[in-house]
Amino acid sequence: MSELGGLSTGHLDIEASQTIANYWLPTRLLRFRTLRPGISVSFRDGNTASVVQAVISGRAELGFIEGTVDEPALAARSLHSDELVIVMSSRAGGATSDRLQGLQWVMREPGSGTRTEFEAALTAIGIDSATLPVALTLPTNEAVLSAVRGSFCAAALSRLVVAPFIASGDLRALDIALAPRQFTILRHKERRLSAAALEFERICREPD
Repeated sequence: MSELGGLSTGHLDIEASQTIANYWLPTRLLRFRTLRPGISVSFRDGNTASVVQAVISGRAELGFIEGTVDEPALAARSLHSDELVIVMSSRAGGATSDRLQGLQWVMREPGSGTRTEFEAALTAIGIDSATLPVALTLPTNEAVLSAVRGSFCAAALSRLVVAPFIASGDLRALDIALAPRQFTILRHKERRLSAAALEFERICREPD
């Protein structure tokens, strides 16, 4: 009935990996709520692995991840191009791509899109991620940021995450180009999307 009533009422369940959940999706959620105030939204964050499972199980109607996933049950569509940036404290010395193995690293946890995409980007420039000395593995972007800002370690995070700290001079980006990654929306192939989900997907496809 909500679909026939012009989306005046209804509910939408969304799950997103952390970078998207904290830095890209909130303005789009606000735009959706402004346009469709009668639609309630349940919004959870996780990592790529948990988002995939949420959409497969039906806990989330739409999922948002960094990068891509090979899951036959899901349909995926790219929404936005993102850039991973290698950063260190501004107090730390320089590094080049052939010296990355000499740095200590703070990493996101296995299963996160940031870690998976960083490892793939390293492979593309001929570096085995297993050769990087990992000082610490942490479960959030914010924890990684705090560790890097207070140490001489390096980390790879979305430019959306690190841009304010680069601008303030707390962090500096290393001059090492990594392949871009995509923000991707997931849905289950065998479930028809609600009108609310279709409307939210439309908003997410609008230019920034």
